[in-house]
Amino acid sequence: MLELIEEATAAGWGHRRACAYLELGEARAWRWHQRRADGTLADLGPGGHAVHGLLACEQDAIIALFEAWGEIDRSHRKLAHRGSYQGLVWVSPATVRRVLAAHGLILRRPRRAGRSQRRPFPDWADYEPNSIWIYDTTRFTACPRVAVITVMDLVTRKWICEVVSGEETTTQVQVAFTDALAIEGLLEHVEARQDALADPTLDHPARPLLLAVSDNGPQMTSGSTREFMAMCAIAQHFGRPGTPTDQAWIESLFSHIKADWPHLEAIADPAVLRAELAIVRIEYNTVRLHAGIGYVTPDDEHQGRGPQIRRTRRAGLYRARRRRIAYHRKQRDQHQPPGAR
Repeated sequence: MLELIEEATAAGWGHRRACAYLELGEARAWRWHQRRADGTLADLGPGGHAVHGLLACEQDAIIALFEAWGEIDRSHRKLAHRGSYQGLVWVSPATVRRVLAAHGLILRRPRRAGRSQRRPFPDWADYEPNSIWIYDTTRFTACPRVAVITVMDLVTRKWICEVVSGEETTTQVQVAFTDALAIEGLLEHVEARQDALADPTLDHPARPLLLAVSDNGPQMTSGSTREFMAMCAIAQHFGRPGTPTDQAWIESLFSHIKADWPHLEAIADPAVLRAELAIVRIEYNTVRLHAGIGYVTPDDEHQGRGPQIRRTRRAGLYRARRRRIAYHRKQRDQHQPPGAR
């Protein structure tokens, strides 16, 4: 910069004009001239410290936090809040992380359980109506002490029955399945199997009548429930602990019931809730179209009418498309001059 100014002044420019052209303050240019004459014009290294820099005692407090709470909190964010919680140091999580990294200190996170694959259904469980049932328990806001155990056909999404009770034990599970077997006309098949044991590993008439899918609740895994299911020739299938998506079918049922019929959440009388659930079940099974089974009602799918309804819709869509094409072709031909046809 000084050389450019000197060349400009030698060519007849004024010092002020040259500095203005170079967008350099004239006073700064004169200081540079003076420093060059004194031999101190070389660039100096950055110096000084941030006015908000950490104090040595704060760094020591962060290290002390790591030694005392590192194995418990296992997170730089928690350690930052732990410092203020204990009244030791007030710093941001990023500061804690930076100080620990500068001292080579590493927070060891706890090992998480590896992802497991959902256990598939047995090969003998046909994907047909009354072959796989799923059941679970839900509660409603105004009746928090009342449990509603619901049985649903997993294949057709039919809501078979429910039991509203103040308890949530194996007794309610047995009552729910007894009602469901009676509704679906399977009790006589259960009675016919009383003298023979069901073998879930074989694909022959001695195999179980049904597969009951549930989570790992105590009323589902109890010995009394296992004995009841075995007596009814029903095999059990449990999802992974802490994985509600393994019971997504029944969870979806509960979410739709509470969203589509919100008045159920305001019912405080168990008797009224029982009566309203019976009405809602009929509407759910016979009126509401279910996307998971091709936009037919669960009752249609359960009774075998679902495939024909879907075929009728596809045929109707095809006929409607052909009718629209023919209509627009006719309109086009009518509006065209004779020579353009």
